Amino acid sequence: NAQLILSQHDCHCPTCTRSGNCNLQKLANELGLFKLDYANHAPKFNWPYDFPLIREAGKCIKCMRCIQICDKVQDLHVWDLSKTGSRTTVGVSYNRMIERAGCSLCGQCITHCPTGALRSRDDTERLLSHDGAFADKEKVTIVQVAPAVRAAWGEALGLERELATPERLVSADYVFDTDFGADLTIMEEGSEFLERLRDPSQGPLPLFTSCCPGWVRFLKSQYPELTPHLSTAKSPHQMQGAMTKTYIAEKLGLDPDKIVNISIMPCVAKKHEAAIPNINDAGHGRDVDIVLTTREIVRMIRGDHLDVANLPETPFDDPFGVATGAGVIFGATGGVMEAALRTCYYLVTGKDPYPDAFYMVRGLEGWKEASIDMAGTTVRVAVVSGLGNARRLIEAMKRGEVQYDFVEVMACPGGCAGGGGQPIHDGQELAKVRGDNLYFLDRTSAIRFSHENPKVQELYKEYLGKPLSHRAHELLHTDHQGWKMP
Repeated sequence: NAQLILSQHDCHCPTCTRSGNCNLQKLANELGLFKLDYANHAPKFNWPYDFPLIREAGKCIKCMRCIQICDKVQDLHVWDLSKTGSRTTVGVSYNRMIERAGCSLCGQCITHCPTGALRSRDDTERLLSHDGAFADKEKVTIVQVAPAVRAAWGEALGLERELATPERLVSADYVFDTDFGADLTIMEEGSEFLERLRDPSQGPLPLFTSCCPGWVRFLKSQYPELTPHLSTAKSPHQMQGAMTKTYIAEKLGLDPDKIVNISIMPCVAKKHEAAIPNINDAGHGRDVDIVLTTREIVRMIRGDHLDVANLPETPFDDPFGVATGAGVIFGATGGVMEAALRTCYYLVTGKDPYPDAFYMVRGLEGWKEASIDMAGTTVRVAVVSGLGNARRLIEAMKRGEVQYDFVEVMACPGGCAGGGGQPIHDGQELAKVRGDNLYFLDRTSAIRFSHENPKVQELYKEYLGKPLSHRAHELLHTDHQGWKMP
């Protein structure tokens, strides 16, 4: 059977993203398959290679894991079996083009594929080629690292979690912490929620969080009528990208047209998000120029043969290098909600809550809910991760079975910690382990409230004015109704 699978497999292993981390490769070596008794006929398939999710038909072994995760967990039904007999393979369901299949780009099919049949578009060429960003001496590369990346990047390099600190990842011209952008998102999104709660004319409730582009794509393709419920706040890395090409460029005396913003994300959907025309408002091309997944940055580290265990710990650069525990937990399901509630409670009452007061929104349950008392007002919140759970919640809302004021949704089970761009460990789900690591970092943080981030306070004082100001709306918010899913 293994020989028959290999006879229909593209066996160019050295050029495969899963080389060295491939179940078929491992099995063939264990079985001693050093020659094949069958001629090789790997199938060919046309695919739009500019799409963030890439399928290599010649590497598919027809295990149907992609179909199962997409159908049973994410409830999107993007994949299905096609053709018959020995030509049977997996393709896009209903004979659709992938761009029109309603794919959320969550990337869960990638992380559950045992071979390299599914992968994310590789964007390292835009950095490393002879005319890439690193080769242009006039370009200033500014890198930001997402919260969930710090909990996973060392796994594929064999680093213990205590050694795989984000400070060891800092190795470019300027490296900022996306946790700062997360704190900024809380200030804007939390203020927007309280504005809607006080004044219904400001927008409908429940307010849905908007920091997960996979969830935004899902809502716009499956329930476009609910788009007004999305927070207008951009995701943290898009906010930070806009601030880098405006505030930072001005503060450091940089030409914004020479800045190349690079985001290292646990996510495939961020590659799509950065290209949405109406999300780029700084006026200098894309606010975020290149998005790399955790897997891509790990490949770059390996390619340079870096001894990461012995790299010095370098702090993130100022002024976007200061972040709080609230920003760190953005990478775990429930983290956005908890961080928002901490700051909303302060904005309503004028005093900080106990940092762990909202622990009830933590955990890997696919659908959690809680009622929070804020100065006599009961706020009903819900947290869901995994798009199948998001559909269940929305359908329950439409039937009138549940009512909420504020809802956090993450496309990937477990949140960004289990994101589609994270390192792949076949047969293992590590969202809980990574999420627990993020909550540990929160508990040990010197500052645990987004509104207490001194650099966020400085940004508002020097540049933005206050949350939801005219300039903040211009640079940190977007009109989700301004673009449509194909």
